[in-house]
Amino acid sequence: MTTVAFIHSLPRWHHHRSHLSSRRKSNKHTARENLICFSAAAAATDVNSPSSSLEAKALKADLLSVVAGLDRGIFASDDDVEAADLASKRLEDAGDKIDLPRDLDKLQGKWRLVYSSAFASGNLGGSRPGPRAARFPLTLGPVYQRIDVLSREFDNIVEFRAPTPWPLPPLETRATLAHTFELPGGASVKIIFDKTSIKGLGVLSELPPLDLPRLPDFLRSSSSGLFTVSYLDDDFRITRGDRGELRVFVKL
Repeated sequence: MTTVAFIHSLPRWHHHRSHLSSRRKSNKHTARENLICFSAAAAATDVNSPSSSLEAKALKADLLSVVAGLDRGIFASDDDVEAADLASKRLEDAGDKIDLPRDLDKLQGKWRLVYSSAFASGNLGGSRPGPRAARFPLTLGPVYQRIDVLSREFDNIVEFRAPTPWPLPPLETRATLAHTFELPGGASVKIIFDKTSIKGLGVLSELPPLDLPRLPDFLRSSSSGLFTVSYLDDDFRITRGDRGELRVFVKL
């Protein structure tokens, strides 16, 4: 999905193998969050709607179980990537045909990324050539998309943490990649980059936000793009990007 799919081009961050054990602990926490987030959303869905059928619920739970423990794909092996793709296709095949002028309201809201095949590619460009993730020294935090269908705004929000010497606290920032979006037709979404805003968190929270009219070099390859919404209901979304990326989101 790359309608400005920065999120569709986020990397694989598992080059620090010496920290694998501690990272896996956080992965389990992330997986639990994913399952809790889905369960709450599914419980709020109208049981009489097609999107809340028992089949769809079972397929969504199956997909989440496949990606659980992969930390959004960061630790995904080739077999994991294939399993996630197959589980996604089963859910896509069970869903209704998507027409975004008709189904546009379902995109509204804040969505959290629970899986991206781009993380397993090892670079920021997904299946296209891009800067290697291993060259980027930050730890990836939560990744969100915030979509406003009325104003046609599409923001990719990513939190980062930079390590510091003990006993200093880590430096945390939130990057918001602001886009507008267009609907070329069918289930496609085109995103157009506007600007990047950087806001400090934690010990940096008192600093004013910084707006960058030009995307940083390491993110520039993912500034704008086109993706297809391949599954969509009130709480769950699957997208496939123009770089071959699969991404799975749950609504907050």
